[in-house]
Amino acid sequence: MSSRRYQPVLNRQQEMLLPPCVDEYVSQNNPVRAIDAYVDTLDLQAFGFANSQPVMSAGQPAYDPAALLKLYLYGYLQGIRSSRKLEREARRNLEVMWLVEGLRPTYKTIADFRKVNGAALKAANRDFLLLCKELALFGGEQVAVDGSFFKADASKTGIYTEDKLNKQLEDLDQKIADYQQALAEQNAADDRASQGSLVEDEQLQQKLERLR
Repeated sequence: MSSRRYQPVLNRQQEMLLPPCVDEYVSQNNPVRAIDAYVDTLDLQAFGFANSQPVMSAGQPAYDPAALLKLYLYGYLQGIRSSRKLEREARRNLEVMWLVEGLRPTYKTIADFRKVNGAALKAANRDFLLLCKELALFGGEQVAVDGSFFKADASKTGIYTEDKLNKQLEDLDQKIADYQQALAEQNAADDRASQGSLVEDEQLQQKLERLR
């Protein structure tokens, strides 16, 4: 009688568990490459994003708004409606780690980015989704993209905004507004939960002190 066999597992102690090149973490047709290529072609200052130009200062350097925009767009496409969840994705999800190039913004940084750049985020989100619709990036077979691919076709979106997509634009704008509202509400709920946790921690510490 033959013994039962299981699927082989990886040795956690081996040195090369992941691909040696970070770019190999995601496939060539992974949607995060579309986000990355799109944002890299943008003039963030023209869109109105804060801190779009590097500034020398004595304090901690700011996060590149391009990286935070990529994270925001990823969250929109994945239906992630919490800055805390986006924070976790940037720390544990390989494709997100690739997308933001290893940055680990806190949920507060992500939430503040949305608050400060509300109008710019709506405009960039709208533009990105229109371009993806025109290029059929997320419908049917996925295609590999790079920066030159987006630059070559980015002008097409302007044709459709006035002639053919008025109703679709209204629906799109409403979906984006709903997403931003959901983010705001969830962030507020997370903040309240955090305050409750702090109070509980303080009360527990006081009880422990009385027992000593």
